[in-house]
Amino acid sequence: MIDPNIAPSRAIESTARLVVTGASGQVGQELLRRAPHARGFGHTALDITDAAAVRAVLEPGDVVLNCAAYTAVDQAETDTRAAFAVNETGPAVLAAACAAAGARLIHLSTDYVFPGTGDRPYETGDPTGPATVYGASKLAGERAVLELAPHAHVVRTAWVYAGAGSDFVATMLRLERQRDTIDVVDDQIGSPTYAADLAAGLLELVNRPDAPRLLHATNAGRASWFELARAVFAGIGADPDRVHPCDSSAFPRPARRPAYSVLSNHAWAAAGLTPLRPWEAALRDALARRSD
Repeated sequence: MIDPNIAPSRAIESTARLVVTGASGQVGQELLRRAPHARGFGHTALDITDAAAVRAVLEPGDVVLNCAAYTAVDQAETDTRAAFAVNETGPAVLAAACAAAGARLIHLSTDYVFPGTGDRPYETGDPTGPATVYGASKLAGERAVLELAPHAHVVRTAWVYAGAGSDFVATMLRLERQRDTIDVVDDQIGSPTYAADLAAGLLELVNRPDAPRLLHATNAGRASWFELARAVFAGIGADPDRVHPCDSSAFPRPARRPAYSVLSNHAWAAAGLTPLRPWEAALRDALARRSD
């Protein structure tokens, strides 16, 4: 019996050549760590909106894992053109190029394509209805990929962190060192997802071209940002009571955050793909890997 608290070992025995776009991001870096022979392209090395440049790097049989995205959620509200360029035009260019080259595309998307007003985990077939420019641009990208690349997959995920840089977990680690107490919203509920676990799942999907075209992949379970912050504090031996709850009105933002954006992993598991472990266990591993 598999222990759900242990990250599964997923050796990649694929004859396909892997191409990772958005390779400098959290998930892209983890993909290259787990599949070191993949070809990785950051945004400065490959402009995914440039059709000629994309065609030049593809060969028949490639599997492209697209992690490139415009993720500045608040800035997207006024920088609409840039958001749609990266999140819609780029995936459309990749999809068309993959279809022409005989390559396969796995495109990473987001919980923000949903309205965020539900009270149960979103299934892959639930109605979308993004409330932000970022979400609208990502939904447009999904639709382009599914239309232009018949063998592509779209994988939605949520609340991704690696515990480094400026992600939520890294920010909590920094604030724990700097402040006696912190306030964190407790009225936004989602699916915290460790980038390393997501990367492992995507690499498993590489070998499953028969899987459904639209999937969700997050660590199991749900949490508020407040609960996640407390877990970070507790995980490094700090007092979680130093984290205080507040509502979203305490942190007004240009883009409205989803109140509820838990994603159901039913379609992923039903396809025979390995479910991602509970978020609490994944967080423990992320904290153990961190470098102070």
